[in-house]
Amino acid sequence: MCSIFGVLKSPRDARRSRDLAVAQSALLKHRGLDSMGIVQIGETVLVHNRISIVDVFGGGQPLVGETDGVAVAANAEIYNQASIRGRYPNYRFKTGSDCEAIIPIVLDKGADAIAELRGMFAFALVYDGGKKFYVARDRMGILSLYWGTAADGTVFVASELKALVGICETFAVFPPGHVMTEKDSAPRPYVEPQKPMGNLFKSDPAELPARLTESVEAHLMSDVDLGFLLSGGLDSSLIASIAARLLRSRGVNTLKSYSTGMRGSPDLEAARQVADFLSFDHYEYVFDLEEGIDAVTETIRHLESYDVTSVRASVPMYLLARRIRANGTKVVLTGDGADELLGGYLYFHHAPNGSELHQELVRKLTSMHLYDCLRVNKTMLSWGVEPRVPFLDRDFVTYAMDLDPEFKMPGNGRIEKHLLRESFEGYLPEAVLWRQKEQSSDGVGYGWIDGLKAYTNHAVSDAAFETAADRFPLNTPRTKEAFYYREIFETLFDHPSSASCAPAGKAAGNATDTAAKWPGLVTSLDPSGRSVSTVHNFAL
Repeated sequence: MCSIFGVLKSPRDARRSRDLAVAQSALLKHRGLDSMGIVQIGETVLVHNRISIVDVFGGGQPLVGETDGVAVAANAEIYNQASIRGRYPNYRFKTGSDCEAIIPIVLDKGADAIAELRGMFAFALVYDGGKKFYVARDRMGILSLYWGTAADGTVFVASELKALVGICETFAVFPPGHVMTEKDSAPRPYVEPQKPMGNLFKSDPAELPARLTESVEAHLMSDVDLGFLLSGGLDSSLIASIAARLLRSRGVNTLKSYSTGMRGSPDLEAARQVADFLSFDHYEYVFDLEEGIDAVTETIRHLESYDVTSVRASVPMYLLARRIRANGTKVVLTGDGADELLGGYLYFHHAPNGSELHQELVRKLTSMHLYDCLRVNKTMLSWGVEPRVPFLDRDFVTYAMDLDPEFKMPGNGRIEKHLLRESFEGYLPEAVLWRQKEQSSDGVGYGWIDGLKAYTNHAVSDAAFETAADRFPLNTPRTKEAFYYREIFETLFDHPSSASCAPAGKAAGNATDTAAKWPGLVTSLDPSGRSVSTVHNFAL
């Protein structure tokens, strides 16, 4: 995991391009604390800040090809790299890096090769002496990527938008599942947007344990120790349990887990139960309201979003990430994606039928790059920690979204994600296996959201809030809390393109605008799970 920055298709002189690339990449060095590398081919420049995880000493980037004029800077983990290497026995690989596998397959098959990469990735590959290139992002958008253009036609790509502010006329999110070449004026899809989202519903629910276990096993690829983020909820706990079984079968007995919350929070208590059950070396970070509020501005600087749910959930993760890295852990596995794949949100109890639920899951899944993926990626990498998300594995997403949605429907006595829970009986304490869904910003302690709302209601005057529509016509803040975050965001990222790179707010319980119209779902401006008052045990 790392950051990339690229200067492509540039009419500028080589020295100017290189100096600019070094300066802008320095803004991203928090994402890769172990090393920095640069390759220049003519006026094309690639810069890479690295966390050393696979081939720690020999896998530095950018990686160069077997012939001159070819290089790749990749923020990636390619889990099928061994099979790709096997398909190119005559290619002279120079390192053990999984990312090097990108070079031969893309040069051989072009954009069609990108869909064959199993993993999370955002990369820029240049060839033909730097005149041609491929820029691509994985289909789920697990890793962040942005692109922009300057007045002279230069194309820039960067892992975070802060590296593009001030040098681009316009910039935007590089969409998931897209590729861009020197011939393209904008990114284009390399995979049909709905292709992994199911329509035949032929997946066998009995295969769920084997499918998820296979995904977790693929995500254990590492030459350094792995740790686990434990929210105390079902998803992160289950990933940790599966991984622990696999690692201990390999003789790895010392495993670390991490959790955070306010004193007395439900997440901390549940995470302790899981850590004890799995015999982890467990570390927790307890924060208070003042410490959290103090970290809001710096969190938004890294998050690059003003979405209320994202900010609420990111502050605790930002505070925890620093302690994880200080404790010597570079890689953590998380449970993100299960709610979107298997029906975990509380408002899904109001889905009228399986078809409506499936369409909402598709909407949720295709926007994760703006919400949960962005949150976990940027908050962990703010301190150089790589998060991995086995639920969002390419193959598992395809399997899970082709399950009959009726298997995912909650209600009528069935708790959300009941299929997942039933499939892994014995893997977790019963109290956690059947624990009701808590959104991460709720589970760290109900006093966190309540305190933020009270603080921002006081900090933003009624007169200031009345100007919201005039000041922020795009994604106008609907609450004082949203207004407070938006003001901070605009101060940090004052380019006109910045606001369009972040999403608008969501309805009650994180519902999309479409689902907010479902019968029985009470309309609320608060996206907290506790706003689903008909379902949550401790509703607002």
